[in-house]
Amino acid sequence: MRLLNSAACGLILCSVFAGSAVAVEPGAPEQLITRLDAVGVEVQKRLTASFRANSETEFEKTEHGALVEYYADHDHSPIWVNAGGLTDRARALKRELARAADYGLNPDDYALPELAAAKAGEKLPAVKLAEAEVMLSHAALAYIRGARGGRIIPGSLSRNLDPTLNLPDPLAVIEKIATLDDPAPYLVDFHPKHPQFEAFRKLLLTMRGGTEEKKITIPDGPIIRPGGSHKQIALLRKRLKVPVPERGGAAVFPEHVYDSALEIAVKEFQKSRGLNAEGIVGPATRRALNVRPRNSVRTILANMERWRWIPDDVAERLNVQVNVPEFTVRVFDEGKAIHTERVVVGKTKNSTPIFSDQMETIVFHPYWNVPNSIKEKEILPNLRRRVISDGWFGGFSRGDARFLARNGLHIKYRGRPVDPSSVNWNSVDIKRYHFYQKPGGGNVLGVVKFMFPNKHSVYMHDTPTKHLFAKPTRAYSHGCMRVRNPQRLAEILLARDAGWSKGRVSGAVQSKVHRPVQLQKPIPVHVTYFTARVRADGTIRYFGDIYGHDARMAKALKF
Repeated sequence: MRLLNSAACGLILCSVFAGSAVAVEPGAPEQLITRLDAVGVEVQKRLTASFRANSETEFEKTEHGALVEYYADHDHSPIWVNAGGLTDRARALKRELARAADYGLNPDDYALPELAAAKAGEKLPAVKLAEAEVMLSHAALAYIRGARGGRIIPGSLSRNLDPTLNLPDPLAVIEKIATLDDPAPYLVDFHPKHPQFEAFRKLLLTMRGGTEEKKITIPDGPIIRPGGSHKQIALLRKRLKVPVPERGGAAVFPEHVYDSALEIAVKEFQKSRGLNAEGIVGPATRRALNVRPRNSVRTILANMERWRWIPDDVAERLNVQVNVPEFTVRVFDEGKAIHTERVVVGKTKNSTPIFSDQMETIVFHPYWNVPNSIKEKEILPNLRRRVISDGWFGGFSRGDARFLARNGLHIKYRGRPVDPSSVNWNSVDIKRYHFYQKPGGGNVLGVVKFMFPNKHSVYMHDTPTKHLFAKPTRAYSHGCMRVRNPQRLAEILLARDAGWSKGRVSGAVQSKVHRPVQLQKPIPVHVTYFTARVRADGTIRYFGDIYGHDARMAKALKF
């Protein structure tokens, strides 16, 4: 074929983007470029342009890069459009994205094209088709990322929200979608398979469907105690559905009397909300009774989001789960809880981080190596205060010696023991000194420590401070998790890992000898933050949002 002159080339290029590409010399093909080729050119232009500058997240950048690679490898052939508009595959995708709220996602998060079908004899502009193509590909990837917990970066809300997100490879995802006539089942399959997630989803549909009854409001008032009488007790009965018993069609006593049946209902409600189940209605119980359905939906959405952070295969193997707001640790084996125990977690200012890792070692009679945060915030002020109060700024006082001895603290510097009287604590960097407790009765870690090395330097351990386990709210530690019966936990884990008997564990405890035991196979540990749990009967039990993570997530995700 002869080379075309510049005028002819210009005509061809114009006709390409006009969608007609008329031949300019005898014998040339009637159509030099197809309609979808023109769409492909526009898709390439959109993908190589900057993608939402200054607003895209790292996740979105990765997805955009995957689309650039996919379309380049497939000659920019469209997945979602044809010459007449949207394909059946695209319409199926749009229908599923419109149902995103059924799975706790937000349909408004997905920018979708409004593209009417071409009328007879008309052709839709290639630019519009390409725009729809790219929008739908981005929306599909965003939905799947959201289904796996990637709508937000948890650490951006709090440094102590540090789950391991299992996000799929966007290139593999879009390649798979391109082969499916109906992508909807594929998208839905990325949502968690956990029974609790599905239970929350069903509750969410019920609440949003308006079938949850309007709650009775209990106004401010005096403390109401079992056996007492007050006009608000009638409201309490309606709220908890505890009618006055009748005999012969007549009430046995007035509805404002607090009887034993109502007391049982109040205690059960308090237990479901993580309150002290004592039957006394005070300010905290009133607040819990008055939680509106919208707040319940917000709690459910926050917990559904956090279930996306838990691996789907968690039920297939032995694992340990700590639920911080519930102050509880459970051992699961093949999806069933085989052990449940109370724990103490971090104070609000020393919140326990939310993350997953693997337990590698169980240590009997551990040393306690004091972390830098405690050295700086608790030990150093104590040492300096005593020095100043003694009016001596040169070094160490007897008060300091008593303070260290009373707490069983020893000091090393570069591996060598340090005489504390030789140190001027007003001028040194205390982080360079190693403070530690030897194994023994006063050791803050007690007799057993469960190690799962992590960047947060937290672990589970025993404690000599046993009385805290009797409290309904147990947030008292510096971030680590204290276990009420650590010996039993060690028995269960070591029996399954290495066949240890109870007697062997007991012997290790009784020996009073420091002994690390390496697990033969690491055991997954999930430190979670579920502020609600669905019971077997479908009712929901709430726990306090002790660190405010529910509120942060609701604000970030706009629910």
